[in-house]
Amino acid sequence: MRLEYFEMIDRVVSLDAQDKRIVARSVVPSESPVFEGHFPGHPLVPGVLLTETMAQASGYLVLALMGYTHMPFLMAVDKARFRTFVEPNAVLDVEAALLHEGSGYVGTKARIAVDGKPICDAELRFRIMPFPPGLDDQMRGQAARIGLTELSA
Repeated sequence: MRLEYFEMIDRVVSLDAQDKRIVARSVVPSESPVFEGHFPGHPLVPGVLLTETMAQASGYLVLALMGYTHMPFLMAVDKARFRTFVEPNAVLDVEAALLHEGSGYVGTKARIAVDGKPICDAELRFRIMPFPPGLDDQMRGQAARIGLTELSA
C-alpha cells in the first residue's frame, strides 16, 4: 500500500467471476507522509483512504469481469460505516461483490476487516466508460502488478 500515490491494493488474493466477488489484501505502511497530519503522534489511516481502498477493490473486480474493456469511475458512496481505527502495519482484508450492473453503471458492496474484525463497509456505485487514451495499458499493468491478470486469465 502506497498511501500517498493512492495505490491501495497490494495483491489480489482471489477472484470468483461466477459469484462476482474479489478478495484483496493490503498492508498499511509503517510510515507515510499522510500520518504527519493524520494525526501527529497518533497515526491513523483516514476514512477517505479506507473508502478508496474499498473502491479500488471494487474497481478491479469490475475491470476483471468486463475483460478490461471499460473503466469504472467512482460516482457514489452509500451506507458507509466505520467501526474502529486503522493504524500503521495493519493487514487489511478487502472484499467486494457486484450488486448491480446495467445502464452504464455498476454497484458493489465492499468491506474491510483486520484479523477478522470488521473495520468498515460501504455500497459503491461506478459509472462505466471507455478508457481515457493511454489509461487502459496503465490499468492492465497495475492489474498485473497486484496479480489480478493471473486470476482473471
